Amino acid sequence: MSTQDGSVSGGAQRRLFGTDGVRGVANIHPMTAEMALQLGRALAWKVRAGSHRHRIVIGKDTRLSGYMLETAIAAGICSMGVDVLLCGPLPTPGIAFLTQSMRADAGVVISASHNPYQDNGIKFFDRTGFKLPDEAELDIERLVLVEHGAGAPADFHALRPTAALIGKAKRIDDAIGRYVVFLKSLFPRELTLDGLTVVVDCAHGAAYQVAPAVFEELGARVVALNVDPDGRNINHGCGAVHPESMAAAVALHRADLGIALDGDADRVIVADEKGRVVDGDAIMAVVARDLLRRGALRRETVVATVMSNVGLERSLASIGGAVVRTQVGDRYVVEEMRRGAYNFGGEQSGHLVFLDHVTTGDGVCAALNLLAVMKRTERPLSDLAACFEPVPQVQLGVAVSEKRPLEALPGVQRAIARVEAALGPDGRVLVRYSGTENKARILVEGPDAAAIRAHAEAIAEALRVDLR
Repeated sequence: MSTQDGSVSGGAQRRLFGTDGVRGVANIHPMTAEMALQLGRALAWKVRAGSHRHRIVIGKDTRLSGYMLETAIAAGICSMGVDVLLCGPLPTPGIAFLTQSMRADAGVVISASHNPYQDNGIKFFDRTGFKLPDEAELDIERLVLVEHGAGAPADFHALRPTAALIGKAKRIDDAIGRYVVFLKSLFPRELTLDGLTVVVDCAHGAAYQVAPAVFEELGARVVALNVDPDGRNINHGCGAVHPESMAAAVALHRADLGIALDGDADRVIVADEKGRVVDGDAIMAVVARDLLRRGALRRETVVATVMSNVGLERSLASIGGAVVRTQVGDRYVVEEMRRGAYNFGGEQSGHLVFLDHVTTGDGVCAALNLLAVMKRTERPLSDLAACFEPVPQVQLGVAVSEKRPLEALPGVQRAIARVEAALGPDGRVLVRYSGTENKARILVEGPDAAAIRAHAEAIAEALRVDLR
């Protein structure tokens, strides 16, 4: 059985950062303007190295609260003598790209990704476009959370630039265009999307202008869905979290592919030409097998998380490939890819990382790579996806008011032990707390679909009892 908590290497416990930045209900701690300002100050303090004029890129999704948090974090950064480059609504991977492209010192994304609109989040990228490691996030926490300055460097609270040394904010008016051009450059030059019809569901989120333009300019006929954000409709019944309407539109328009992005467009779920939803594991299997056959999959290995179905391992093993697993979170996938010199990995949820091209999960980049396989092989996705046969898997989410250590919940531990004994070597159990929501996540995998559903429900009930 595998469990995960919020600790980092060395055993330190994070109080603000989860698996994907700081996240919560907007205007309630920690997602307040006051906290955003302090996070901005801490990030700016960390990047102040060298004599050059320092700059930090800030982007956001389409949530109503984005205006509040953007203004606050920009104020915190400028108060430390660091300039701000404002991008407005742009996908998370777009901010990572612009941070690196513009030689900025760091990047900030204000987004709660797939969460409902009342939530928001803040995540950071370093100057190379990669998400900050746990240790760097913990350093920022220490700067923000120290009481009365105890333990913080003396010059952190004392640093108050004045006059011309105060930072200034500037808007990047062509941020969308820069990112669109970059994404189109990732598609093989010898291929076009001429003759294909693509449904693109933008979830009323950050990619509502970017994604339709990319596919259309590469030659596809685009049916754009959910491209009218109003600050409150992001992810609401649409996008990668709710791909049903996208799949129905594929059948209606007789499209070749359906693409559903989440609110910040760092992940994607697709539908084949028959309107059947295809998840991240299946996409990874299709793309990885193509890379493997072309000799382009480094070390013949894909990096996935503990959530990925064992069917992915079996699909790749059948042609000589392998899977390395990490804890949940696309940044942990990226960290393992960099450590082990791998170039492709991702999550079942649709965070797919092509490290030869991008530094984080990128839904549009992933869709382009999948379309390239379809064009190169001249095969429909339904045919290609047949290479992936998932083992029955059940996932449940249990709302929790607190995240007590799972090891300290005796009823849960007994329930897990009973399920593991029943499954034996033919199945597995994973129980963890979500890093982005107040939920416990339960995964049970095994040969009998009905049995694993019952097993998962038993563990869920034990969680509810122990956490009363």
